[in-house]
Amino acid sequence: MELRHIRYFKTVADEKNFTRAAEKLNIAQPPLSRQIQDLEQELGAKLFIRSPHSVRLTEEGELFLQYATQILNLVNKSTEGIREMEEGLQGMLYIACVEGCAPRLFAEWISSFQKKYPHVQYNLWNGNSDDVSSRVTKGLCEIAMITAPYNKESFEVLPVWTEPWVAVFPKDHPLAALGDGPLTPEQLLPYELLIPSRESRKSEINKWFAGTGKEPVIRGRIAHMMNAYELSLHGVGVSIYPESISCLIRDKEICVRNIAHPDAIASYALIWDKKHALSHVAREFIDHVKTLL
Repeated sequence: MELRHIRYFKTVADEKNFTRAAEKLNIAQPPLSRQIQDLEQELGAKLFIRSPHSVRLTEEGELFLQYATQILNLVNKSTEGIREMEEGLQGMLYIACVEGCAPRLFAEWISSFQKKYPHVQYNLWNGNSDDVSSRVTKGLCEIAMITAPYNKESFEVLPVWTEPWVAVFPKDHPLAALGDGPLTPEQLLPYELLIPSRESRKSEINKWFAGTGKEPVIRGRIAHMMNAYELSLHGVGVSIYPESISCLIRDKEICVRNIAHPDAIASYALIWDKKHALSHVAREFIDHVKTLL
């Protein structure tokens, strides 16, 4: 058994498809199939149950996947360790984050981390909390920042920031005549709202209105801060978004008001998967963030 057999097996197990695995490995499919057959013959057990369009692991395959993952992690760590002895900490750090204050925080942390470890590279992806969490679970990134609520059964959670939720609307909106103070849920109730697209966000925002005996009218769900800004600017609805949306305000056409409710607070946290072994770079980055908090 050679290391390439283990890498090939792990890729097929991850992709659940020989064609996609072959494309990812940059080899033809027939040689990949032969390599897997050779591995199964050497182990004396079938690792995959094959169907025309996909494959799934056998019980023996599930066990071998655990060993294969440990072996490849050890190989990666040993390679990193030897290289770092010569050149210092390096590697690619895969990160994902929501909008709001998360991009600014990551920029500040990466800036100071880069001064210590100039050879580290970064791959940063943005999305809503559900999409970001999914990328962590799938192993597409190691560290991510999302907003509450958090799945503490699956993720390690490091709280890093809080900010208020705000209402965003054009200056000629009736709410603008109420002054510069925070707006109560009762004052927002008559108007159509635009809220973030995360699945749990609607029930969270509905709770702010529980005392009114009514639910707010949700006109739209939005995944990006710029959409919230532009839709509110054009009078489509009142956007409900974390306060960091204020950084987009470049004119006097838009009003931003805090929401007067004790639960109208957006909480941010770094997360990483409890089941996935972190790279040396990721572990060092988390330790660096902890020193800055």
